[in-house]
Amino acid sequence: MQNLLARDNVRLDGKRDNLLPENANSSDRQQHVGQPMSGRSGARGAVPAVRSIWRGAAELATAGMLAIAVGAAALMLPPGMAAADPPAPPPTPTAPPPIDVSATPATLTPFAGNSEIEDRLDTAGRVVVAGERLHEHLVRRFYAAHGWKTVWDSRPVAAAALWAEVTRADGQGLDPASFHSIALGARGKTLSPVEHDLLLSDAILAYADALAQGAMPVGERPEDEDLQPAPVDVVAVIERAMSVPDPAQAVAALAPTSPDYLEMRRAYAEYLAIAASGGRSPVIGSYGRAPRVGVAEALRRARQIAINLERLRWLPRDIPADRLVVDTAVAQLQLFRDDRPVFTTRVVAGEFDKQTPELQSVIKYILFNPPWNVPPSIVRKEILPKLAGDRHYLAEHHMRWRGPMAVQQEAGPYSSLGRIKFEMDDRFDVYLHDTPQKWRFQAADRMMSHGCVRVEHPRELASLLLGENPEEIDEAIDVGRTHSRTLPKPVPVFIVYRTAIPESDGSIAFRGDPYQRDPRVWAYLSRARELPVAQRSWLRSADKAKPGQSISTVAQKTATIGD
Repeated sequence: MQNLLARDNVRLDGKRDNLLPENANSSDRQQHVGQPMSGRSGARGAVPAVRSIWRGAAELATAGMLAIAVGAAALMLPPGMAAADPPAPPPTPTAPPPIDVSATPATLTPFAGNSEIEDRLDTAGRVVVAGERLHEHLVRRFYAAHGWKTVWDSRPVAAAALWAEVTRADGQGLDPASFHSIALGARGKTLSPVEHDLLLSDAILAYADALAQGAMPVGERPEDEDLQPAPVDVVAVIERAMSVPDPAQAVAALAPTSPDYLEMRRAYAEYLAIAASGGRSPVIGSYGRAPRVGVAEALRRARQIAINLERLRWLPRDIPADRLVVDTAVAQLQLFRDDRPVFTTRVVAGEFDKQTPELQSVIKYILFNPPWNVPPSIVRKEILPKLAGDRHYLAEHHMRWRGPMAVQQEAGPYSSLGRIKFEMDDRFDVYLHDTPQKWRFQAADRMMSHGCVRVEHPRELASLLLGENPEEIDEAIDVGRTHSRTLPKPVPVFIVYRTAIPESDGSIAFRGDPYQRDPRVWAYLSRARELPVAQRSWLRSADKAKPGQSISTVAQKTATIGD
């Protein structure tokens, strides 16, 4: 049996296995048989026929011990009971039928996959092929669904169409080098068939995932960058794409289709064209005549657009037509109805060390005359030091203790929340509110809050959200007590951070980066430029192309950005 299984190179779960050698001693075989069965995690399966022998022996021993115990109990009974009710003799153990170890169970099937693919992916941690890091969680699922076989050698048409779409990644503000364009292009002839298949699969899966959810995963972002679209099973998307007439379109459809995204893509292409022309000839496009800028400036703007294209990929695909958007990069709030802005006002956002997060939430009701429950962090860092120097600080600011490290400021015109609070439900406990410090809205730099958003014209906003006239809002405030009103319809809220945005005239507004978040996003988008030595030397030679020569990748086009 052992020889037969070793010769056929089979395993109980359908994969290859190395069983015990013929010269293994009896103790080795006994230890091996006692090991549990397992899957791909590393432990190997045991032979069921040998395991059955040991199980039968154990059953015989158990039966014998039971018979002895019954006989002993009978001797301990009183004489009358023993005579009247003698114990039944124990059943005679019967030996199990002989096992034909020469027969292979019908459930054993030979491993039909590619052993090299299984070996490369059946490892913990990172998977690297030809010096290129793979997206392990995607590639393992993909090849498991295909029985650990090569995929693309039998699907040349789908492979060509999907690879062509990946090479157009720069049209989405992405770097094709992030999807193995160099390894599969200039170095493709040096790859083995398995390496080529693995890299092509990873390139297609990673590109689809970048379009669907952004190239920079949520886990790679700081905690306060919390926007993300609905999850997409890109493995299932690629499975379907391989069988449709236009596989490339099935993948391209994962990208956002909002007007802002399309406008930003066009602007990105135009600035790259300006840079490719040496900055000498402006481009005529949907924006009219583009401004004449130098190569370095055109590349800097292309970089800023690429960063903000990535942020747009973090948004849900179905943005509600009625919504409230707070852009903390410019400290501005806009209310949209039917996708058109109907109300715009200034806001005060979080300070640099107390940044307002990027998030999605909803406003369901408005609180009038709200008290302020001071967060414990503010109590510890700000109020306690002030109390140490002025024991009347709480009374002077209409505050009181409500428990250990719990301070509340009473409702009123002096409250830090003002007269109106727009309640939101999010894990950061961030919300919109009024403020008595109206002077802050006149400042050019309005990053002055602890993280919440202060609204310059809260009465007008409350009127629009409740569908009531301003007089009714004033009456709700004049009641004096704390009370709430539910909105006729919950309003989605998006707090975003955008340093480049299309204007209504088709131009692109380039803004500052007050929270300094752009460099971190760009570092991830351009990470493919941190290449092995051989790849870097190839890339440097391409960067030295003469004027008029084509430059094929975003990494090359933006090599001087930020200099």
